[in-house]
Amino acid sequence: MARSSSGLVAGLTAAALAGVVFLAYQASANMPDNLAAPGSQSPAPSASASGSPEAKPADPLAVPADSGTGARVVYALADRRVWLVDDKGEPRTFTVMPSTVDPKPGTYAVTSRSGKVAGSDGTPIEHVVRFATVGGVSIGFSAAVDGSMASPDPSKKTGGVRMKRADGDAMWKFAAIGARVVVVP
Repeated sequence: MARSSSGLVAGLTAAALAGVVFLAYQASANMPDNLAAPGSQSPAPSASASGSPEAKPADPLAVPADSGTGARVVYALADRRVWLVDDKGEPRTFTVMPSTVDPKPGTYAVTSRSGKVAGSDGTPIEHVVRFATVGGVSIGFSAAVDGSMASPDPSKKTGGVRMKRADGDAMWKFAAIGARVVVVP
């Protein structure tokens, strides 16, 4: 009897050890890069198009440093965020839902505005502030009348950068024809 129980214990121990090894492997395979072992090399900072390391502001809600100065609308593509910066440098910021067609980073001016129209996706929208055209698609900020900010259909070329209605009201009051719009990556 002792012989069979020692075999059973050995088998259970081997199975438990195999389970621990498997779980350790799973954990290491799914470990984020920023949790590297102490003393290991951290990844080098990524470079922007200009070749310099990207400088993310300490405050994620801070106006991007590379957006210039003065009164302007700043649209950060990667952050899906807009800032309305007044003459005193005081910003109002909010999130947006990008369209399927993005403008290239650069400086633009508001070219046209519409109070209420149907969006290119058929949704009734208001406070449309257009500032660019990419491949025949007009790019502009707007708010859906129903308040929705759904992801656009990726199979359609749309240029509406959607925001909440209160943010659309603020954009409408802030961005007159000719207002500067700075798009950053």
